[in-house]
Amino acid sequence: MAPSITQLLIILGIILLLFGTKKLRNLGGDLGGAIRGFKKAVKDGEDKPAADTSEKLESKEGDIIEGEVTEKKTDKDKA
Repeated sequence: MAPSITQLLIILGIILLLFGTKKLRNLGGDLGGAIRGFKKAVKDGEDKPAADTSEKLESKEGDIIEGEVTEKKTDKDKA
């Protein structure tokens, strides 16, 4: 059961009496600014290229090549 136009106008009137027009105007402005900021952040995220993940990573334990870790062999390991 959806509310009728009359019921919506009564609810709007009660809200205006409780909060006042100035607070509601500020709330609307803040909400609009938040939505604009969100849209801008989403647009900026789409414009930036993805980071290159194919770089080789090095660690102290060994080299990482294609996702596999190999240990560096020393003269001690060969003997």
